[in-house]
Amino acid sequence: MSRLRIGMIGTGGIAQWHGRQLLELPEVDIIAIADTSEKSRETFTGKFNLQDVREFSDYAEMLDQVVDLDAVVICSPHTLHYKQATDVLNRGLHVLIEKPMTCSSVEAKSLIETAKRSGKILQVSYQRHFQPEFLYIKDAIARGEIGKLTSITASLYQEWRQGTPGSWRQDPSLSGGGFLMDSGSHIIDVLLWTTGLTPIEVKPQLHQHGSPVEIDTFTSIRFAEGAVAGLNLVGYAPCWHETYVFCGEEGGIFYDNGKITLRRLKEEPVVPELPPQTTNQDKSFVDAILGRQEVAVSGQFAYKVVKFSEMVYQAAGYSPNKIASEAGGVNA
Repeated sequence: MSRLRIGMIGTGGIAQWHGRQLLELPEVDIIAIADTSEKSRETFTGKFNLQDVREFSDYAEMLDQVVDLDAVVICSPHTLHYKQATDVLNRGLHVLIEKPMTCSSVEAKSLIETAKRSGKILQVSYQRHFQPEFLYIKDAIARGEIGKLTSITASLYQEWRQGTPGSWRQDPSLSGGGFLMDSGSHIIDVLLWTTGLTPIEVKPQLHQHGSPVEIDTFTSIRFAEGAVAGLNLVGYAPCWHETYVFCGEEGGIFYDNGKITLRRLKEEPVVPELPPQTTNQDKSFVDAILGRQEVAVSGQFAYKVVKFSEMVYQAAGYSPNKIASEAGGVNA
């Protein structure tokens, strides 16, 4: 295989980020795109000067008609991921899915089994797995730099409530949930991936602020390994702000909007020197297809994020999937 032929399902917003990263790779061509919005398709092709790309309003037609595809990147609304990814894998194509992988653990398990049967790569686009700050945190915890973990606080603040009214993100039939399911999925990813801890109990408080979906979520967590955590996802905030505090028996790691400090009792703070970033979710996906590396963010890991999100919703007595079903969404 000399060049990888990629198709895109969904061309708005985050798809442009994927498009840029894919087209930076010499072994990649984007040969087909599918989106229900003609305007979105025009914006995407114009941005990257894709003169020969084939365009479709229906992704199924793209899969039927473009027989020389190798892989597909899915950037559609959340509740569409499961069906689209299943169809892609059943066509014998590799798939990279934007987060969350699916909107239920049942769908997640089914998709993992489909990928296993197809023998094709299933990767989920959690970009923090490739950022030096989070790689440092994960490695430092694993090396025992702060000893056994005792507590974690993970927080994200974003002007999400103000920026998404009228969009699919506040339509539960397409989003599958609110801020927790959307931007919050990245914070859950960091919490579970960097620590390797196993959540066994959650106690959440949710606030919808008049929206059809939850906006603010405050969740206390107990892990099987003994640590506790607080997860604070605030979608009604004036700006983006992302913080984590990892406390262990011998120290702590403090992350504040990209800045990391390692602290130990009565010692001067340490600011680690981090290497430059060398890969991203799209390059790692291509490298996995070409056999250069293992899948960086597997379906098996992404299942843990889906399952945790489901635990929070269930513990709160809140069911965005039920809302979606009643609205006639794909989970009906």
